Amino acid sequence: MSEVAADIQVEVEPAYQASESAPAEQRYVFSYTITVHNRSMRSIQLLARYWQITQSSGKVQEVRGKGVVGQQPLIGPGQRFRYTSRAVLDGPVGVMEGSYTCLDTTEQRAFEVPIAAFRLAGPNQIH
Repeated sequence: MSEVAADIQVEVEPAYQASESAPAEQRYVFSYTITVHNRSMRSIQLLARYWQITQSSGKVQEVRGKGVVGQQPLIGPGQRFRYTSRAVLDGPVGVMEGSYTCLDTTEQRAFEVPIAAFRLAGPNQIH
């Protein structure tokens, strides 16, 4: 892991969206709010995302794309970037993990920031 990557902290707050879900149709919607903290002394740009979503059915889905929520934010030293997105699962429980590809704007060098696995769990699920 690069020196800069070690100073990037990712916090995740998942939430079940009952109003958008339809359990009878095996549709469980979760939002997740992510805060990316840049604790390094350099500006970074979040270029791309990778998610691996494991559903309770055992199905594994991979999602790759540019930036997050249509942006490739520049995050200065000591700054943070916060956004909310969502995932639709076929069961009430799932796990997401992944990484961001970021750019150290000083050295023009790309690096990966791992995102630790986090649980998506609907109501009445054992946490």
